Amino acid sequence: MSQPVRIPADVDREDRVIGPLTARQLLILAVTGIVLYGAYTITREFVPLVAFLIVAIPIGVTAAFLALGQRDGIPLDRLVLAALRQRLSPQHRVAAPEGIRPVPEWLGSQVANTSSTGRAKRKDSAGGADAAASTVSPAALRLPAEAVTDTGVIDLGKDGVAVVAVCSTINFGLRTPAEQESLVASFGRYLHSLTAPVQVLVRAERLDLSGQIAELRDQAGGLPHPALERAAREHAEYLDQLGRATDLLRRQVLLILREPLLTTGPADGLGGASPLAALTAKRRAAKQAALVDDATRRAAEARLVRRLGEAVELLSPSGIVVTPLDAGQATAVLAAACNPDSVIPPNSGLAGSDEVITTAPDEGWDAGAFGRAAFPADGEFGEAEDAWDDGPDDGFDDTAEDPDDYANSAGRYRR
Repeated sequence: MSQPVRIPADVDREDRVIGPLTARQLLILAVTGIVLYGAYTITREFVPLVAFLIVAIPIGVTAAFLALGQRDGIPLDRLVLAALRQRLSPQHRVAAPEGIRPVPEWLGSQVANTSSTGRAKRKDSAGGADAAASTVSPAALRLPAEAVTDTGVIDLGKDGVAVVAVCSTINFGLRTPAEQESLVASFGRYLHSLTAPVQVLVRAERLDLSGQIAELRDQAGGLPHPALERAAREHAEYLDQLGRATDLLRRQVLLILREPLLTTGPADGLGGASPLAALTAKRRAAKQAALVDDATRRAAEARLVRRLGEAVELLSPSGIVVTPLDAGQATAVLAAACNPDSVIPPNSGLAGSDEVITTAPDEGWDAGAFGRAAFPADGEFGEAEDAWDDGPDDGFDDTAEDPDDYANSAGRYRR
């Protein structure tokens, strides 16, 4: 007879070894206790107990705080290590796959002078120049994603390839119990068919309704009845007011499939990989990375396409539509993940950072998108000149010359 099993919400939670403590927490506390006990054993002959406790208690409290504390679900010791790595890493990174060129001396000196402290200001000019050269030392920017192919496949370098697909949602709460069981069974069949890890990402991003509002206002005049036109304009005003008053969000469900370049071998035994295999994993991965060629990469992409087709077929009976993203959409998703607080949400229509924005000579100025042109185009000078005389007919000729104007200008030049 089957029994219900409680599964924690955090499936990546570490195993508890003794009580609520994990192996990592036990290691931190045990090492701290051993170090403090060894220090007390060595210094108890000539250091009073009170003086030792004054030093040992803050150390023990700090170790316990790092071992047991968490911040946003991440242990504090890992946050401290990440902060140290970030502090020791180069502060200036350049996305230059062709190589980093040396910074000019004048630019390095200017940056160093603007960000120097009082101690740096007391140095002489020669020392300041050396400090400037050492301050600005850009390093190569290494991103997890190296490129996005035309088919939407994300190149992860030696880590493999990945593809992103957007999934539609279904209303589970309004279904009958029989329909809910059918949906769960259909989703379970997909999970049982997995041969490699997948990631289901549910993210929220800002919703931009400017396109819909502009379309409503443009098409309102062509509606067959004035009441429909008035309703369309009122709805556009409501959407405009809603966008200014609140922070509109939309939810998107993404399915990320990842495939390594080289297939891994079977695990040693039922308990997973042996300790020896775990120690030699990095060396084996480095050797396999040297064997990667175009044929291996194409084979990984073929396996990825096959897995994506299986996801489309197995999730379609549940009413979930899986749509792969093309190159522009995948790039927009990566840009939004790196900068989620952007005022303008990235999309496939935006130009890339390495693209040159030009205007074709045969295209006119788009006044609706960019406003009125600062200078009239060819053939529009007549209209621009006529615009000066757009007032009522007051009986005066605006184009006639006034002799007083010449006299006034001559007087100004004499002064």
